[in-house]
This record gives sequence, structure tokens and C-alpha cells, in this order.
Amino acid sequence: MLMPKRVKRRKQFRGTMAGKATRGNTITYGEYGLVAMEPCWIKSNQIEAARIALTRYTKRTGQVWIKIFPDKPVTAKPAETRMGSGKGTLEYWVAVVKPGRVLFEINGVSEEQAREALRLAMHKLPCKCKIVSKADLEGGVS
Repeated sequence: MLMPKRVKRRKQFRGTMAGKATRGNTITYGEYGLVAMEPCWIKSNQIEAARIALTRYTKRTGQVWIKIFPDKPVTAKPAETRMGSGKGTLEYWVAVVKPGRVLFEINGVSEEQAREALRLAMHKLPCKCKIVSKADLEGGVS
């Protein structure tokens, strides 16, 4: 699964997901893309599941780009543990996604095949998404 090779600090604050995506909101590589419609954290294993769904459906024809990377560590304390005694241990890595962010791009397959593959990938993700083409996003997501 995806995770950074090394990080400056082991644990991070949770942060906020206010506002729309200002970066990564256009299709740069492929012809069709999957755009997030709501803010969420996407775990590394969810990204991997969506990638597998995309490549399996297209039978590894065409090309797939993953436009998000899980670089935020999420910690959790063990069950039935009392309050206090510091922050929990690192459990998993997430990618912070804001509305309008392009998550995946696909190219080299027909339109109906691309749309079906992205639809299958969409079901693996925890947020509402929409399938767009490069022509739809000329000026970015509004």
C-alpha cells in the first residue's frame, strides 16, 4: 500500500478540510477522471482497492494515473484504554481530499469502458464522486 518513505514528524494534528480544492482540480494526463464531490480522508488501502478495480476492468489496457497520495498519518488509541498517557500509535495513512480534487485519471480506452471502470472504482471510495472528461474540466471544477 502507499505510504511515504520517510516523514519529518511521526504524528500529525487532524487539521481541517474546509474549502474547495485549488490544486489538482484539472485533468492533466488522461482523458477521463474521477472527481471528489465532498471532503474526506481516503485511506491507502481504499486507494489501492480502487486502483485494482480500474485495472481489472480495463484488463490492463490503457493507462491509469493516481493523483492523490496518502501522506497524513492517523493515530488511534487501543480499545478500552483510559484517557491520557499521550497520543496513540500510528494506525494508517490517509490522503486529505477536498471537493473538486481529481482522484484518478484514465486514458487509452473507449469512453464507455472508462466510465464503467471509474464507476467501479468510485464504489471503493468513502466519498461521493463524479466521472468527468477532460472537456468538462477546462476551467477547473466549479
